[in-house]
Parts: sequence; structure tokens; C-alpha cells
Amino acid sequence: MAAAPTTDLDPGDVQTIRRRLRVDRDHPHYKWVALSNTTLGMLMVTINSSIVIISLPAIFRGIDLNPLAPGNVSYLLWLLMGFLLTSAVLVVLFGRLGDMYGRVRIYNLGFVVFTLCAIALSLDPFNHGGGALWLIGWRVIQGVGGAMLMANSAAILTDAFPTNQRGVALGINQVAAVAGSFLGLLVGGLLSEWDWKAIFWVSIPFGILGTVWSYRSLHDSGVRTPGSLDIPGTVTFALGLTALLTGITYGIQPHGDSKTGWDNPWVLAAVFGGIALLLAFCWIESKVAQPMFNLSLFKNRAFGLGNLAGLMASVGRGGMQFMLIIWLQGIWLPLHGYDFESTPLWAGIYMLPLTVGFLVSGPISGWLSDRFGGRWFTTGGLTLAAVTFVLLVVIPVDFNYWLFALIILLNGLGTGIFTSPNTADIMSSVPASQRGVASGMRGTLMNGGMALSIGVFFSLMIVGLSGTLPNAMNSGLQEQGVSGDVAGQIADMPPVGSLFATFLGYNPFKELLGPSGTLDKPGVNSDVLTGQEFFPHLISGPFHSGLVVVFLAAALMMLIGAVASWFAGGGSVPDEAEELRAAERAGI
Repeated sequence: MAAAPTTDLDPGDVQTIRRRLRVDRDHPHYKWVALSNTTLGMLMVTINSSIVIISLPAIFRGIDLNPLAPGNVSYLLWLLMGFLLTSAVLVVLFGRLGDMYGRVRIYNLGFVVFTLCAIALSLDPFNHGGGALWLIGWRVIQGVGGAMLMANSAAILTDAFPTNQRGVALGINQVAAVAGSFLGLLVGGLLSEWDWKAIFWVSIPFGILGTVWSYRSLHDSGVRTPGSLDIPGTVTFALGLTALLTGITYGIQPHGDSKTGWDNPWVLAAVFGGIALLLAFCWIESKVAQPMFNLSLFKNRAFGLGNLAGLMASVGRGGMQFMLIIWLQGIWLPLHGYDFESTPLWAGIYMLPLTVGFLVSGPISGWLSDRFGGRWFTTGGLTLAAVTFVLLVVIPVDFNYWLFALIILLNGLGTGIFTSPNTADIMSSVPASQRGVASGMRGTLMNGGMALSIGVFFSLMIVGLSGTLPNAMNSGLQEQGVSGDVAGQIADMPPVGSLFATFLGYNPFKELLGPSGTLDKPGVNSDVLTGQEFFPHLISGPFHSGLVVVFLAAALMMLIGAVASWFAGGGSVPDEAEELRAAERAGI
């Protein structure tokens, strides 16, 4: 694990080490209490980041809103990304506040905000657009609570655990966080079958438990860094990241005659305006005395390259999540006898091997990296993940499930092997006084990568589909009795409509042809068009073309992350006595 070199210890490091040793003496079980509570917090946040994805069909039925109707797609996009965007934008701010006023204090407040928002979400009093806006608004505020929790959990653990145990502690915490994003799919699928509001109810008892537990049990052992907030940096960063991620996400919506929105002036303005604001933010941070985002940390090779690897893993993981859902719900499950309406639940169930891989490999990798250093684990984990993305391209669209399960299990194992030592390397490479900011910066890249993956991978899939889907759809519809004019109009529609329909568990042709009355016309084989197998067979070839583009891009990201991990390093781990002896030799 790439621990901070013992010769570089600053007074804050030594103060934190001595506090931790006193806590270990007086409260020998405290570090495990901190691990348990922060893992609960991270699990609750990340489950809620994905629980809505699989529950969207039930949510839209519950508020009586058709998300595929013109003008309603924005509701769909903001329900998907509002939580992620808010937490990505604010996590660095709350990390900085944690350094200033106490990490546990900000963390505890996050539990309170998160729980109150869960209650408000479960009490949605409106239907139609009003109901969607209520959910979006409270999800955004819930993202504030999530940012408070995410920004400080890793810093609290880094303060509580000695360097030779951080890999295990951070590994358990971060693997729970990553696995939570996939567990949310299963939990959301199960609860939404009962009642769509249950996906919000489930957070309330855990939120209350976590709030009471954290206020009674956790205390700050880290160093506080007095100072003032960097308001110009905070504002430019928030506006820039929001504009950039919003522009990229809206780039998947069609504009004019284009299949995507990348020629939309507003999308381009948001993307380039966001980049300009982020460049201005970097300039501001280099000038202010107390920056929110300490760019000098990136000069540390372990921190900079470790975060680059983490960003690549986050984008690839988010893209895989969405693509596997579409693959299962739109093609494989209907071909194997599952109704479109039931596919969201079963998609979560059939993706369980991915979660199992995370849960098995993460803690083991953390323990081993504590003993042998993290370089081989971070590099090897992402290399294995890259291989699995290539294997997903090689297998047929209508695959043998056990082969598919083995591949996604290996993907989960690879990402779990990477996550624990990567987090420990990053957090151990910074001074104690900067751990809140460092944790926030890492969280920003992780959450930003997940939000970025929505726009990037959907855009790549649309590019892949656009070359082959229109002809396949046109000829397939005409073979079933649909007139050439109608078939041409449907085939010429942007592929994003079909993708969103399958993503939501709808039969695409029932949604596309039903409103026009085409299914009721003589000579039209409506039973075939709305059956279980017509759409999956029709889209299989074009979908595979898109899948090649998407998963090869993900494999490339994993390889970039693997190279970055190798050069980030990962040396031996000193124990507490060695750290203190080095500090005494340095006269600190």
C-alpha cells in the first residue's frame, strides 16, 4: 500500500497517530465501531443511488406519468442523475468542512439530512409532473446528505485505523459502497413489486439507526484545519461540473434530425461552458490561500494516478451497469419467457454474481494489500476487468447464462480486487490535515464518473445502433404487415426511444405503434409485434454492434486505469511505532 513516506510526516500526522493510539488504549473497539457505522452509511447511500434505476417503471406508474411521452424524458433523466450530480458537486465542499469543523460532525449531519429526505420522498402527495418534480427535488436534497456521508467516511476510517490495517478497513467500506450500487438494483426490483414508495421506506429505519448510533458512538480523532471557505472556487466548481455533466447527459436526447443532441447549441454551450468554468476553477484554486480543492495533492503520484485509475473504474462500472440492464431487460429475459413488465426485477437477480464478486474479493484484497502492498492488486484487478469486457463482446447476445454469470463474477472480482488497495493508497498518501478534502476529491471523481457514464455510454450505444437498427427495424416491421410509411417513420426515430423503453421494462413496439392505431389495422400481425420475441430478435444484431463499441471503450478505460495504478506505486506499509520513531528522529 502506498503509505505516506515516514520521512514526510507533518505535525498533523503525528498528532493524529498519537490520538489514535490513546483511543486504541482507552476504547480498543472504537475503530471497529467506526468501520461498522461508516459502512452502513456508505451502503445506504450507494443503494439509494441505484435503487431508483430499477424502480422507475413502478415509480412512473405510481405517479401516473408516461416517461416516454414527449417532454417527459427530462423527468426520467433527472430522476436518474439528480442524486449523483448533487453528491458529485458537493462532496469536496463537505470534505473541506469536515477538515475545518470535524469530520464526524459533518458525517452525523449527513445521516440526519438523508433520513429526513427518505421520509419526504415516501410521502409524495402529487401525481403526473408534480409528483415527478417532488421526487426530483427531494432526491437532489438527499444527495446533499449523501455527499456529507461520502465525503467523510473514508477520512474517519483513515484517522481511526493504523496504516497496516487501513487496506482491510477501507476495503470493506468501499466494497460495500460499490456493491451497494448493484444491491440497489435487486432491492429496488423486489420492493417496487410490492409498493413503489417502499424503495424510500426502506432507508428510514436504517437512517434513524445510523443517526442515533453515529451521534452516540463516533468522535473526531483527526486534526482540524481552521480556515475559511473558498466561495469563488466552490461556486465555479459547482456550476462548471453541473453544466458539464448536464450537457453530456442531455447529449443522448435527439435534436432536430440528429439521433443525438450533440449538435444542440444548448448542449454544446453547457459542455464547453462547463469546461471553461472548471478551468477558471483550477486557476482560482492556484491563487487562493485556502483552496477548496487542493490541486497540489495531484503532484503526489500515488494520489494523482490513483484517482485517475479510480475515475476510469467508476465510468466503466457505471456504463456496465446500464448496458447489462438493457441487455437483460430488452433481449435476454424476454427471449427466455419473462414478461417485459417483470424484467426489471429479474435483471437485478441475474446480475447478482457481479455483486458477489465485489463482496468476496474486496476485503481479501484489502487484507493482502496491507501485507504486500497494493500495486499488483490495483493493476491486476483492472486488467482482469478489462479482459471481462472483451469477453462480454465475444459471447452471443442470446448467451448461456452460466457463461455470462462467470464473466460478470470475474468482473466483480477484478473491480473488488482493485477498489480496496486503490482507496487505501489514495487516503494514505495525504497528510492527516488534508484527509477530508482528499476523501471528497476521490468521492467527486467516483460520483462524477458514475454520472458521466450515463451520457458517455448511452451516446456510444446510440452511435453503434444508428448504423444498423433503422434498416433492421424497417424491414422487420414491413414483414409483419406494417405499411412502408409507418415502418419508415418508426425506423427513423432515434434509437434512444427503444433503449429507454427496454430500460423501463416496456414493450417498445407497444409504446411506438400503439398510439397511432397501427396495431389494430387489418393485415398487421399485432400479436407478433407485441410478443416476447419479435423485438429481442430484431434488435439483437444492431445491439451487438453497439455493445462492441461500448464494452471495448470500457476495456480501454480499464487498461488506462491499470497502467495508472502500476505507476502510482504501492510500497511496504510501516506500522505505528515506525511512524512515531521517524517523527521523533525528524524532531517533530
